[in-house]
Amino acid sequence: MIAWRYLRARRAEGGVSVMTWISLIGIALGVMALIVTLAVRAGFRTEFVDTILGSNAHVAVSRATWVDENGVSSRAIPEAGRLAETVRAIPGVTRAAPIIRGQAMATLNDRSNVAEVYGISLDDLKTIPRVAGSDEALGDIERFGEGMAIGVGIARDLGVGIGDRVKLIQPSGAKTAFGTSPRVNAYEVVYIFSAGRWDIDRTRIYLPYEEAQSFFNREAGADEIEVYVADPEAIDSYGPALYEAGGDGTILWTWRDSSGAFLNALDIEDDVMFLILALVVMIAALNITSGLVMLVKNKGRDIGILRTMGLTEGSVLRVFFLCGAFTGVIGTLAGVVLGCVIALNIDAIMSAINWMTGGGAWDPSIRGIYRLPAELRAWDLGRAVGLSLLLSFLVTIFPARRAARMNPVEALRYE
Repeated sequence: MIAWRYLRARRAEGGVSVMTWISLIGIALGVMALIVTLAVRAGFRTEFVDTILGSNAHVAVSRATWVDENGVSSRAIPEAGRLAETVRAIPGVTRAAPIIRGQAMATLNDRSNVAEVYGISLDDLKTIPRVAGSDEALGDIERFGEGMAIGVGIARDLGVGIGDRVKLIQPSGAKTAFGTSPRVNAYEVVYIFSAGRWDIDRTRIYLPYEEAQSFFNREAGADEIEVYVADPEAIDSYGPALYEAGGDGTILWTWRDSSGAFLNALDIEDDVMFLILALVVMIAALNITSGLVMLVKNKGRDIGILRTMGLTEGSVLRVFFLCGAFTGVIGTLAGVVLGCVIALNIDAIMSAINWMTGGGAWDPSIRGIYRLPAELRAWDLGRAVGLSLLLSFLVTIFPARRAARMNPVEALRYE
């Protein structure tokens, strides 16, 4: 009761209420910034990993270079179908498909772009979540055997629509008596997809498996086996079984190998951002100390009277500790509410900022994904709340102990 009364002190009593409001607002803003930053970082990582796992193999099984009976070096997998069946039998493997990979120049009219071409069967293409399950897809994936599937980014660069015929040019094409001549084939665009990743949408094209074999001279076999697993985070645990299935010369390339450095950089950046914003919360919490020091000075007469009436040092300490704790708790709760509201509406907020800045606030070509997601996690909320409350409680101890040790005689001498 005493602590709550002191918190509602009037301006005539030393402006303590103003300092209290400053401390409360500072803590609320610090906690809000911490929660929003952690939510955005978590959402960005989740979205980025999801685009990797949803449109790329969790692990690619390939072969080291070997020499056939004609003395020709090759990295092809001759019995790719049999190997894919063996890999599918491994517990935890959800899909294994032989694929052909190559690069080609895609052209339409006077526009051209370099494309990464994947040869795959229709049944296997339909199991790729970010391709077959694209919300922004155009065309009919069931017609894949009649043409090609193309990313929305490269389709936009070439000005391609459903039904257009795109030329693919491959320099190492047909082998003739006069040398190797470029191979040029035209394919109808039957499906346009968006994988959610700027770099994938801008470069990827899918061709039917047999057509890709012919186009890239891969009749000897597949380039690799594309493997999806039930638990991508534990991809390393599948290594021994995959090596055993592939035999000698097997090479594994996991999604962590291709994106691990970037994800590690994100983790380091998360820790640094948390420390920086923790300092912001600490600075806001130190305002509680300033307010309590002023409060103790203004309430010296009250402390002396309460002590002479029998109030113990511990009781006085609790009074002023509760004054600071109330400020920290209320500020933290306000910050949590504000942070959650902003995090849950971050997409709309970024869209508004993008509109006001003419589309320059979020560049997919730099960040890889098309939007700024946010993911509220209990662990992040707990860290933010725990840090704020801990700092708020710690900074109240010094002025509260100072008040508790005040000599009542000295406090009342000049009253």
